[in-house]
Amino acid sequence: MQSQMRWCFSEDLDVSVAADRESALAALRRSEPDVITLDLGLPPDPGGAKEGFLLLEEILRLSPMTKIIVVTGREDKENAVKAIGMGASDFYQKPLDADILTFVVNRAFRLAELERDNRELARQRNGTNIKGIVAASPQMLAICRTLEKVAPTDVTTLITGETGTGKELLARALHDLSHRFEKPFAAINCAAIPENLLESELFGFEKGSFTGATQSKKGKIESANGGTLFLDEIGDMPMPLQAKLLRFLQERVVDRVGSVKPVPVDVRVVCATHRDVQQLIDQETFREDLYYRISEITLDVPALREREGDALVVAQSLLQSLGKQMDRPNLAFTEDAIKAIKTHPWPGNVREMINKVKRATIMADGKRVTAADLELNCDFEGPESQLNLRQVRENAERAAIVQALQSCSFNMAQASRLLGVTRPTLYNLTDKYRIETSPESSGA
Repeated sequence: MQSQMRWCFSEDLDVSVAADRESALAALRRSEPDVITLDLGLPPDPGGAKEGFLLLEEILRLSPMTKIIVVTGREDKENAVKAIGMGASDFYQKPLDADILTFVVNRAFRLAELERDNRELARQRNGTNIKGIVAASPQMLAICRTLEKVAPTDVTTLITGETGTGKELLARALHDLSHRFEKPFAAINCAAIPENLLESELFGFEKGSFTGATQSKKGKIESANGGTLFLDEIGDMPMPLQAKLLRFLQERVVDRVGSVKPVPVDVRVVCATHRDVQQLIDQETFREDLYYRISEITLDVPALREREGDALVVAQSLLQSLGKQMDRPNLAFTEDAIKAIKTHPWPGNVREMINKVKRATIMADGKRVTAADLELNCDFEGPESQLNLRQVRENAERAAIVQALQSCSFNMAQASRLLGVTRPTLYNLTDKYRIETSPESSGA
């Protein structure tokens, strides 16, 4: 049965097999599968179902979201019904038919995916309603709560934070959650446009106001009339233009380049910068009065490394969405990838993570994404790596053996007595952990 079932799924799925309750539970903890096929007739009771039902109870207790397909004999419908009542998701009757079994297993996978999607939607509703923002940390949820309160108002808002933290997403959310959501959202990057062009881009110009101005043109501010104007990287705006922007914020009128007739504009202004504005004020490169005008409300977005637990949450969300886009659904991170994601400092924040996860989605072999696929270093011994009980025990055993050998000048008999084990056991342990048993080889 195991050989036949492995053959059915070996091309599309990672398959683990187990022959009894103990090995099945070990495989469950190791692989955390989405779907399990469970033969009720397990040793030491292959002719009955007692052992199978005990294993079913333990699987449901340890991994209640796992979909369990019970495999029964042709004349064993009572046990199938009982298993469904206990919590199994489906059953399959012997003898094995590859097409039917494949259908049943694929249906279980679809059900598991739908339940995951529902849990994710419920989690997002309990966390944040802001489109594009995935967050579970208290720091980011506090930002989202503040944004939801500020959005219905027309106060000028300043969003600060490192590059790649999602400042433009928050600016769009302020627009989408406001009464202006049906009006334009106009964005301009103050650092990306040369100083001599930025004024005309913002305020527009009249025909003939400068060489090449063959016709009048509205600026970004006028084009956003009724909606929201997003000034990204406002900390890089030239000082002469800051004075003109301040007048607009005070009077809510636009003076086109080459015009003497002000144009009234109704627009909400949202600004963002990755720079320390207070430091710019001290350096006299940013007007203090303009700062107070644009920062009626300030949202200071924390870096990804400062958001407790968000790195993994964001990475899993990206893996799911990018996997669907690239027709690679059901991808999951390996244990080393999860540890690497949690410990990486993410200097590029979410933008860096998008690049890493996109590459991993393309490069991953099979359904598991490793730290190597993410191009992240997993060679560390942080607190997270000490949560695996087996690893902790092995590290402690290895350290004790090395210490005993060194203190006994690598005399195996003395070291075994010091450790309280037999010499054959000590030899087995040194082989297991690849510990050198002579001072020369150890020193080398």
